Amino acid sequence: MSQLKTTSASPAAGHRIGAVSALSGVPVSTLRVWEVRYATFSPRLSGGGQRQYSDDDVLRATLLKRLTEQGHTISGIANHDASRLNALMQQQNTSQRREIAKNAEVQTFSAAVVGLPLAARLATEKFKKIFSANAIQVTDIFPDLEAALAMPLAVQPQFLLVHVNSLHALVQVDLHRLIDQCSIPQTVVLYRFGQEPVVEAMKRAGMVVRREPVSDYELADLMSASLLVDAPRAMGQESLGAVIPTRKYDDATLARVAGISTNVLCECPRHVAEIIAQLASFEQYSQECLNKSSEDAHLHAYLHSVSGSARALFEHALEKVAQHEGLDLFPPG
Repeated sequence: MSQLKTTSASPAAGHRIGAVSALSGVPVSTLRVWEVRYATFSPRLSGGGQRQYSDDDVLRATLLKRLTEQGHTISGIANHDASRLNALMQQQNTSQRREIAKNAEVQTFSAAVVGLPLAARLATEKFKKIFSANAIQVTDIFPDLEAALAMPLAVQPQFLLVHVNSLHALVQVDLHRLIDQCSIPQTVVLYRFGQEPVVEAMKRAGMVVRREPVSDYELADLMSASLLVDAPRAMGQESLGAVIPTRKYDDATLARVAGISTNVLCECPRHVAEIIAQLASFEQYSQECLNKSSEDAHLHAYLHSVSGSARALFEHALEKVAQHEGLDLFPPG
């Protein structure tokens, strides 16, 4: 049985066992078993003869609960200090993340490629390893833009990869024809020599344009960036006008969730609530922003769609966090 240590400290200096249970999520009966059977805690006696548990006891009880839920035996970890328990938690979390990453499906994106050297580059093992987070399915390979315009594509790709030696006005025209003809969402263009007005015009049109030499790492980053820009279509949405769910939580609800006592170990509810509030504010801002041209209007419509979609995703995440932490997002009264 654990030894009680007498102290003259006031009751405010420690926690009663009921408070430890409420803060850690461990039933009082379980805490008593851990204390009696494994000497997990060594509470002190207050002047009034009440057991007083420390903040460290609350933290250790919380960590012990999570570790036993993940398969650790209480007999094996009951006497570890908070640092050791936290280290075990980190190891467990790292292991779980690796397992999830190992079992997760690699997302495949389709691409049509113009330029044989670029197609060969994408096929190398080195590039595949660099771009390991995603996989590229090359649907068509063309030696040049003229060949691409002359032959129908096998399927509509998610983006177009182009390599040209000289970037000039005629190439720009051919690129626009190919993009419009095949309804290609995103385009990445690599060039060796080019006219600056043409390059700037293509960038304003939404293409990703870079002058060679571009390393494999840079190319992978460019492709990843283009995939992120096209995220609404990659997730199966037809357009930026796709229906975005209305807000689930108003500002008052989010403020209440963000203000939940940080005595609990996990502060995710507060962080997620703050992110939702920021996204909702930007969503409204982008909708109300003044537009000087049709290009401005398209940009702000895109920003409104992206921020609204992100806000809806984080609202769903908040529900998951609240369920895990046992929080009521809509308490009575």
